[in-house]
Amino acid sequence: MEARAELKYARISPRKVKIVLDLIRNKPCDYAMAVLKHTPKAACEDLQKLLKSAMANAENNHNMDVSRLYVAECFVSQGPILKRIRPRAQGRAYRIDKKTSHVTLVLKEKE
Repeated sequence: MEARAELKYARISPRKVKIVLDLIRNKPCDYAMAVLKHTPKAACEDLQKLLKSAMANAENNHNMDVSRLYVAECFVSQGPILKRIRPRAQGRAYRIDKKTSHVTLVLKEKE
């Protein structure tokens, strides 16, 4: 039995999200929530909401015990890139890629 939550089109680079996901992988949910709360990274706020959502899904949809949940899987994949242009000298233009992320969080119950 597993509960999952997905965050689509988050306006943050997947590389930045992956750093934070590595901190909470295979950890109990209450510990993971504490880590996200006290880590000064941009991705933490979105991941905190995602973890709360996954815990709520586990409790309400799958009747799982919240105190025994842990982060079984967490991964990020790249979403679509927003392409923007930055004006440069002599009429040139440089492209700026604003990357997006799709984050998936899977929770399971400890045996």
